[in-house]
Amino acid sequence: QVQLVESGGGLVQSGGSLRLSCAASGNIFSINAMGWYRQAPGKERELVATSAGTTTYADFVKGRFTISRDNANTLYLQMNNLKPEDTAVYYCNANVRIAYMSNNKNYWGQGTQVTVSS
Repeated sequence: QVQLVESGGGLVQSGGSLRLSCAASGNIFSINAMGWYRQAPGKERELVATSAGTTTYADFVKGRFTISRDNANTLYLQMNNLKPEDTAVYYCNANVRIAYMSNNKNYWGQGTQVTVSS
């Protein structure tokens, strides 16, 4: 199977910055796309940004967050000018082609907590 492990979350004051990382490992033939989602208490999980050759961003984070990916199948999210409304658990997602299989599957990490104080 495939494992996604997030790190880099924590407590930061409004206007501060954090960099999240997501390391993908396991029976990976290739990764088609990766992305970051977040879920605040009492709210639905929402898309933050995706990386699939090109990058996309949710309107609320555009201009503040930057998604990137390296050759070791690690996904990053640089978050600048953080706001209290950014407080959420951030989840990594990957669409993966499994080694020796023809199908693609989505995998989720366990999440990392980001808390922004006012």
